[in-house]
Amino acid sequence: MKLPWRLKFGLFMAPYHPVRDNMSLTIRRDVRTIQWLDELGYDEVFIGEHHSGGWEPISSPEVFIAHVAQETESIKLGTGVLSVGYHNPYMIAERILLLDHLTRGRVMLGLGPGATAPDTAQMGLHATQMRPRLDEGLGIILRLLNGEEVTHESPGWFSLKNASCQLQPYHEEGIPVFVTGTSSPGSARVAGKHGVGILSGASFKPIGPGLKSIWDTASDAAAEHGHTLDRRDYRVMTRIYVAESREQACRDISAGLHEFDFEYFSGTLGRPAPSYEGPPEDYADWCVDNGGALFGTPEEVTAGLERIWESSGEGFGGILLMGNEFAPPDRMRNHYELLARYVMPHFNGAIDRPSRSHARAVAERVVNNQGEADAIAEAIRAAGGEVPDVILGAPIKK
Repeated sequence: MKLPWRLKFGLFMAPYHPVRDNMSLTIRRDVRTIQWLDELGYDEVFIGEHHSGGWEPISSPEVFIAHVAQETESIKLGTGVLSVGYHNPYMIAERILLLDHLTRGRVMLGLGPGATAPDTAQMGLHATQMRPRLDEGLGIILRLLNGEEVTHESPGWFSLKNASCQLQPYHEEGIPVFVTGTSSPGSARVAGKHGVGILSGASFKPIGPGLKSIWDTASDAAAEHGHTLDRRDYRVMTRIYVAESREQACRDISAGLHEFDFEYFSGTLGRPAPSYEGPPEDYADWCVDNGGALFGTPEEVTAGLERIWESSGEGFGGILLMGNEFAPPDRMRNHYELLARYVMPHFNGAIDRPSRSHARAVAERVVNNQGEADAIAEAIRAAGGEVPDVILGAPIKK
C-alpha cells in the first residue's frame, strides 16, 4: 500500500498489569519492552500517568522516561498522558523542557484531562473540572514552551506572575504536543483549538468508523482558531497482536484480554462491560469478529491496517499498539518482532526499494545470467581452455 508519508509505529503503554502481579517487576518488564521496541526500529512510545486502581504502577511518566532514555538509543519517548488538571501547568512545561534536553530531543508531550476516575476522586477533584482544566492549562503550557512570559490567575488551581521557562526546546521545531481523545469529542476540540496533535483511543470499540469524525471535529475547531492541523500528527491507538496464525494469536492473549476488559474496565473502573458472555478462551476471537481488534498473521494485520487507513478519510500519522502484556514475555517479543519484520515495512516505505530492486533483477535475470556466462566463457578462451556448451545454465556460442 503506497502512503503519502511514512507511517509511524509505536506503543501506548499505560501500562496495565493485573493487581496480583509484582509491581516492581512489572516496571522492569516495561523498561525491557521499550528496549525491545528500540532494537526493532519502532518509532515511539507514550507512557501514562496513574495513581490508583492497582493496575497501573507508573505515577510519573517523566521520571520513567528519564530512566528509559538512558537504556535506549533512538526511540522517541512521550508522556501518554499527563493529566493536566493534577498539575501546575508551569511545572509541566518546566519538567518537559528539562526532559527534552536530557533525552536530546527525543521527548514528546502527551496531555489529557485524566480518564481514571479513582485518580481524580482521591485528589479531591471532580470529573467535570478536568476538561476545562485541560483547555486552560494547555494554552498556558504552549505559551511557556514558545518562550512567552505569562501572568495568569486560575482561582482554586494556580497563579503565575511574569512566569517564563529558562530552557528552550532542544530542537528548533520544538516539542511535539498531543492531546488524547477517548470517549467524547471534547478533547478533539481542545486539540484543534490549540493546533496540536491527537492521540485517538480505540479501547474495545470497533476500529475505524470514528476516526474521520474525530479528525473532522478537531479540524473544524482548528479552523475557528486560525490553525491548520497536519494528519501526520494524528495517532491511532488500537489492539494489535501478531502471531503465526490467528488461532495462535487468540490462544496467546485471550485469557489476559478477557481479564483486562472485565476485571479492569468493568470491575475496577465501573465502565460497561463488552456484550460477551462466552468463556475467556474464546474472547479474543469474538473481539476480532466484532471489529474491535487485529489479531492474526502479519498478512491479516496488514490488511486490517489498510482498512483502518481507508476508513479514516485521508489517513493519519501513526499507529500506537495498546501496550498490554497479555501473553508471556517470549510471545510478546515474538509479536513485536513479527510486526516489525513483516507489517511495518508495508507502511513506512522500507519495503519499496528492495521490492523495486528485486523486480528489476527478476525481469532482467536471463539477460544478466547470459552476460555472466559469456564473461566466464571469454575467460576460459583467454586461458586456452575448452569452453563448454553450457555455463550457468546458459548456452554458449562457439
